[in-house]
Amino acid sequence: MPVATRSAVKGLEPAQVAATGTEVLLANTYHLHLQPGEKIIKSLGGLHAFSGWQGPILTDSGGFQVFSLAKIRKITEEGVTFKESKSGREVLITPEKSTAIQLALGADIIMAFDDLTGLDPDAICRTKEAVERTHRWLERCVREFKHLIKGMKASQRPLLLGIIQGGLSKKLRKKSLEFVQSQDVDGVAIGGLAVGESRSEMHEMLDFLALLYDKNRVRYLMGVGEPTDVRYAIERGIDMMDCVLPTRNARHGSVWISGDKKLNLTNAKFAADARPIDKTCDCHTCKSGYSRAFLRQLYKTDNPLAGSLSSMHNLRYLNRIFEEYRS
Repeated sequence: MPVATRSAVKGLEPAQVAATGTEVLLANTYHLHLQPGEKIIKSLGGLHAFSGWQGPILTDSGGFQVFSLAKIRKITEEGVTFKESKSGREVLITPEKSTAIQLALGADIIMAFDDLTGLDPDAICRTKEAVERTHRWLERCVREFKHLIKGMKASQRPLLLGIIQGGLSKKLRKKSLEFVQSQDVDGVAIGGLAVGESRSEMHEMLDFLALLYDKNRVRYLMGVGEPTDVRYAIERGIDMMDCVLPTRNARHGSVWISGDKKLNLTNAKFAADARPIDKTCDCHTCKSGYSRAFLRQLYKTDNPLAGSLSSMHNLRYLNRIFEEYRS
């Protein structure tokens, strides 16, 4: 799932994103709440009409901002208060408010609000506290969700996914997974990975969890997008992933080619390279014959077309991995 933080994938139109094989977009609850606000988006027909994306949309809960904006937030049992950097105003996000915002946005898949912490090995008490709070908040999200969808037909209501936490503690992870799977949720998300741990640590946790999933619910690994990790996760039962890497890397000249290798298209050695990014790729950029030399020229002259063309390639590269496993 490409990340469309503020309702759009940077530098790409919805049709261009769809052409890469993308089926679901991820939008950011916290940032859309700040600007332009869920009331405005709802008045304009919801996220689909607002953005022009007609496929499913998943909205995160704001839980990642509990981690990424740690310097400007305060956690209480009620929720999390953020101090907006530009205006200085305080914004309170509670489990109930997060759920209501996502439903107002018109998301198809909504996430429970969670307490995401880092991986400091000396802060196991904080990790345990975050797991227990995440569980209490999940119960509140489920209650609010059921209240807000009352009267909706089953075919019309969005899906609700719960998030497991626990850092690198297998004991806490098992406890969290069992709790989330005991709740009335449609799927399970693995949060708190890809936040600074080593690749071997991430893979070890995916190995451990693989045997514990409820086979009847979707499994979503949050924030993972390196091809090597994508393959590893799929082979251990993961159905869905999201990540900023394919488009963020592309905007800085980094693209994937066959064998999960990386090229930096800003490198001088590509100045006269007539080849496409990857001759085996069927993305728009490669099929259209845009050369590495041309793309380098775009980067060197600060032309935003460079990021757009490379983003289409990187998104297609990841989608091809999923398609290979499906077949």
